[in-house]
Amino acid sequence: MRRLIPVIGLMLAVPLGAQQHDPATHQKHMVATSQSNKAIDGRQLVKFPEQMKEHTLANMRDHLLALQEIQAALASSDYDRAADVAETRLGMTALTAHGAHESSKFMPKGMQDAGSAMHRSASRFATTAKDASVTGEIKPAVGALAEVMGACVSCHTGYRLQ
Repeated sequence: MRRLIPVIGLMLAVPLGAQQHDPATHQKHMVATSQSNKAIDGRQLVKFPEQMKEHTLANMRDHLLALQEIQAALASSDYDRAADVAETRLGMTALTAHGAHESSKFMPKGMQDAGSAMHRSASRFATTAKDASVTGEIKPAVGALAEVMGACVSCHTGYRLQ
C-alpha cells in the first residue's frame, strides 16, 4: 500500500493527456526556428573590419562571462567581487581596456548609445553591489544588474555584426 500512494500522487500531479518532453523534438524546433529567423532577422547589419569584428565579438563573449561571474558572486553574497567584476570588465573603467573608442567608430549612433548605456549601468551596478556589501540589501543591486542586461538585450535585438 505504501508504494501505491506515491504513484497515485504522481498520477494526480500529471494532467491527463500530458505529453513527455522529447529532447529530439526540441532540437528539431531549435533548428527550424533558427532557419526561419535567418529569413526574418530584422536587426541592422553593422559592418566592421574583420579584425575589429573578431575583437568586438571576443569582448562580447567576455561580457557574458563577466555577467555569469557577477551572478555567481551575488549568489555567494560576495558583493565586493560582483562590484569589482562589473566595474573592471563592463563598467566605464573597462572602456579603455576593451578598445571601445576604436570599435565605436564603426557603430551607428543607436548602437553606440546602447553600448554607453551598458557601461554606465555596469558602473552603477558596481556601486549598488558595494552598498549591498555594507547594508546586506541585495534588491537594488539585482535591479541594477537587470539594467545592465537590458542594455545588452537592446543592442543585440537591434544590431548584428557583419
